[in-house]
Amino acid sequence: MSRAQLALRVSDLEASITFYAKLFGAEPAKRRPGYANFALTEPPLKLVLIEGDPGEETRLDHLGVEVESTDQVSAATARLKDAGLATFEENDTSCCYALQDKVWVHGPGKEPWEVYVVKADADTLGRSADPNTATGDGCCTGQATEEAPAAAAGCACGQ
Repeated sequence: MSRAQLALRVSDLEASITFYAKLFGAEPAKRRPGYANFALTEPPLKLVLIEGDPGEETRLDHLGVEVESTDQVSAATARLKDAGLATFEENDTSCCYALQDKVWVHGPGKEPWEVYVVKADADTLGRSADPNTATGDGCCTGQATEEAPAAAAGCACGQ
C-alpha cells in the first residue's frame, strides 16, 4: 500500500499540530524538535509539518509518495527515467528522523516530488537542500548532479 505525502513548512508548529489533529481527528504519529507527522489511513496521507521561520505563511515544502519497499523505489526510479524525467536518487539517507531510500523528480511548476521508503527510525532531523537551489537547512540532502541539475535536486521529509 502506498499513500500520498504532503509536507508543509509552518511558522507555528504547535498551532499547526493542534489544527491538523482537529481536522483529521488524529494525533501525530511522530513528534520531534521542529517536526511532526500524521500517518493517516483515512484519507491515506502522510502529512509532514516542518517548522519554518516565525511569522512566515505556511508554504508547500514538497510532495511525495510513500511506498513499502526499496524495490518499489527502484521500480519508480526506472519508470521515471524511462519516461524521460530527470531523477535524483538518495539511498540510506537520514531525513526527518528516518533512514530512507528515495528518488526525486520535479513537476512542470518545479514542485519537488519524492517516492520514498522509510527503512528505520533515525535520531536526527538530517540536512536539507532547497528543492530549487540545492541549499537549505531543513531535513534531507539534495545535491545537484549532471543528470539532475539543482532545479531537479530535492528535499523532503517522509517520516
